[in-house]
This record gives sequence, structure tokens and C-alpha cells, in this order.
Amino acid sequence: MNPVMMVAAILMPILGGSLVMVIPFKKRTHMLAYLETIVLITSVLVWSIISEGPTEAIPVVKFVNNLSLSFKLDGCGMVFSGLVSALWPLAMLYSFEYMKKESNEKVFFMFYTMTYGVTLGISFAEDMLTMYFFYELLTLVTVPLVLHTLSREAILASRKYLYYSLGGAAFSFIGLVFLMIYGSTVNFTYGGVLDMETLGDKADTLLLIYVIAFLGFGVKAAVFPFNSWLPQAGVAPTPVTALLHAVAVVKAGAFAIIRLTYYSFGADFLQGTWAQNVVMGIVIFTIVYGCSRALKETHIKRRLAYSTISNLSYILFGVTMMSPLGLVGAFAHMIFHAVMKICSFFCAGAIMHQTDKHYVHELDGLGRKMPKVFGIFTVSALALMGVPGLCGFISKWQLANAAVMSENVLSYVGVGALLVSALLTAVYMLSIVIRAFFPPEGFDMEKIAGYKDPNWLMLFPLFVFAVFIVIFGVGSESLIRFFTDIANGVM
Repeated sequence: MNPVMMVAAILMPILGGSLVMVIPFKKRTHMLAYLETIVLITSVLVWSIISEGPTEAIPVVKFVNNLSLSFKLDGCGMVFSGLVSALWPLAMLYSFEYMKKESNEKVFFMFYTMTYGVTLGISFAEDMLTMYFFYELLTLVTVPLVLHTLSREAILASRKYLYYSLGGAAFSFIGLVFLMIYGSTVNFTYGGVLDMETLGDKADTLLLIYVIAFLGFGVKAAVFPFNSWLPQAGVAPTPVTALLHAVAVVKAGAFAIIRLTYYSFGADFLQGTWAQNVVMGIVIFTIVYGCSRALKETHIKRRLAYSTISNLSYILFGVTMMSPLGLVGAFAHMIFHAVMKICSFFCAGAIMHQTDKHYVHELDGLGRKMPKVFGIFTVSALALMGVPGLCGFISKWQLANAAVMSENVLSYVGVGALLVSALLTAVYMLSIVIRAFFPPEGFDMEKIAGYKDPNWLMLFPLFVFAVFIVIFGVGSESLIRFFTDIANGVM
């Protein structure tokens, strides 16, 4: 039953989303019920597949030389598909209220729903070719979402996103070609697939190819210097930016790099080489760069976008340690950052939806008028800082522990970058909270008298995210054990 369910989980949101434009819904509520039903059924299918454990390969389309589009669920795929399927129904629910004020709803929801299926295609991919196919398809279905408002800013942002993604795809494709030539297979195999007998004196060449492919997939993961598309994409509706920053696009980039490093080239081949030092140096710089830019940014969503740039490189820092402990830290931050960041982005979206205020200096006193939204935002801010008792502390601890245990000098520099980032995160996140709850003396509260918290469609997902930030912070032992099994090749 697993093979049928896996293909159904991918196709249901793709086909169901495409039908939104042709089904003659009599009422908006009918369309919303249809969309939420599709997403919920898909998530139920995904969790049913995950509950049964790893699957055998499922070839769908066969090409030449044993190349095919095929699906398979392993431990790594469980992490990403579980994350996506848990967050998407809540994101869809939130978008129903947010999109009330937007035009072209049907077009938006068509691509928004289709993106779910495409992202699952990435997580279920058995090999590099299948993942690459859906990775490129992800670009095509998300460009219209960035373009949605059709404003000049949206056109420029979608153009930059497309150009950067196509450039990254070219770099990634080079990696795919070399894996076809020098690998025993392009299937994802823990420990790597390089055939050392045919490699000969080409080791340095393969290391260079790894760096090129890392940067290619790193475009979506917003590594420096290929990150400027991400803040600019903030012109899209908040459900889209949350999708870009927390769930699908950027996490697809990080997930692809995990596959490239541990399941294609192999950590043993890369560890201790100049290639490891290069990619680790890039992500350490990106950690500090992202949070430094967030500190300067006054637009709420762009501030959170630069925060995302920094936190994505936390994940990649764990990946570039080329060790099981590093991979555990990467998985932990992939999951926990997704929950923290979608929570903070949805809070920002709720603020903008209710008040039409977009800049930090406009938030004075709003915490007293919207206590639920700003209270939840405070929880996400403390978690992103790494306060003990919340999930951000757990993943940062795992990363720091892995760095110290690696005995790599550059990893110690990375620990310093994590500490600097924590300090700067406290400044740029808490400055929003302080303004909201403690306006300057003499502030006229009458100016914001008409503002209030949004309805339950927006608040319910926020409460769920806040609860899981706390749950993961105080009870993540079983999840960390699960990540440890995957990182050691058990699953």
C-alpha cells in the first residue's frame, strides 16, 4: 500500500490545486473547505507512510542507463516530509483569513496547494535525478506566488528569485552529471556513492564539483553571496513568505545539501579536505552576516528574512561538520527553526493584516491592543534567541556540542559565530517586543485605539506553533534519538 500512498500524496495537492481554477465554487467557503480537505488528506497520507517506516524504491518513469524518476522513504526523507505535512494544513488555514484582502485568490491557492505536492516530491525522491526534477519544479510553482501582487516590487523580486534559482540549478546540475560519471549510482545511499576505483586522480576535481553543487543548492538556502533574493521576496503575501522562509523553499535547499553531502559525495570523502573548510567558512560568515543585516533592517518582514538567512546557515553549519553529531544538530535546527520562524512570520503577517503597519518604528503600543499576537511573537523571539526551555536552545546546543566534539578549528570559530548571532538576535527581536508592550513616555494610545487581535483562523495556527515551541523545548529527547539513528545510518 505504501507505493500507492506515496504517489497519491504527491499527486493529490498538485492535481487538486490545479482544479481550483476550473471548479465553479458557488461560495468562497466552499473553495476554502475544498482546499483544506485536500491538504489534510495529503498530510494524513504522509503521516501514514511515515508511521510504517522506510519503504522500498518505487520507479515511476524509467530512462536510459538505470536513470529514473523514483520515490523512496528513508529516515532523512521522514524528517523533511514530516515537517512539511505538519505545517502545511496550519499555513493553509492562516492564509484563508489573510487572503481576504488580496485579489486573484484562485490563482494564489492553486499554486500554494501545488507547491505542497512538489515539496513532497523532493522529500520522497529516491535519487539525485528525481530530487533535481522536483527541485526545479519547485521554482516554477513558487515564482507566481512571489509575483502574486503584480506590483513593480513583486515583478523585480520574482525576476531575481527566478534568475538566482536558475543559476543555482545550473551549478547543481554539474554535480548531478559528475555523480552519474563517478558514482556507482545516483541513488541516495548513506555514506556516499562515489566509486573510488574509477575516481583515480580526480579527487580534487570532485571536491571542486562538490563546492559548486553546494553553492548551487545553497541558492535556495540563501548562503552568502546568493541570498539577496530572499529579503526582496518579502513583497509577496505573508503566507508565501512564510512558505519561502520556514517550510518549503529554503528548507528544500538545506535538505538538498544534506542529501548531497551525506548521501551522494559522502562525509568520509569530504571530511578534513579543503572543500569542507571552504563551505564551512561560507556558512559561518553567512550566520554573522544575516543577523547583522537583520539588526539594521527596519521593515518587519525583511528583518525576519535576514534572520532566516542566518538561521539557515546554522543548519548548514551542522551539515558541514561532516559528522553524525553535526547532522543531528542540522536536523534539529531544520525542524525547530521551521516552527519558530513560521510562528514569527505569521505574527508579523497578522500585525500587518490588522494594522497595515510594516515597520518596526510603527509598532509602538500595539502589544497592548494585540496581546495574543505579540505574546506569541515574544515566545518565538525568545526561542530564536536560544533561551533554555524553548526549542531554539535545544538545536543550538546540539550544534555547539557537535562543533566542540569535532575538534576542527574552524568549527570552534562557528561556535563563536553562534554566540554572536544569539546576542544580535536578542537585540533585533526584543526591540520589536519592547516597542510593542512599552511605548515611549507620552505616547498617544488613541492613535491605535481601533486595532485588535485577528480572528481564530489566524490565531489558532499561532497558538499551535507556540505550544510546539515549548513542547520541543522541554521534551525533545525522543526526537533527538530519532535524528541520531538517521545520522548514524540506522534509518
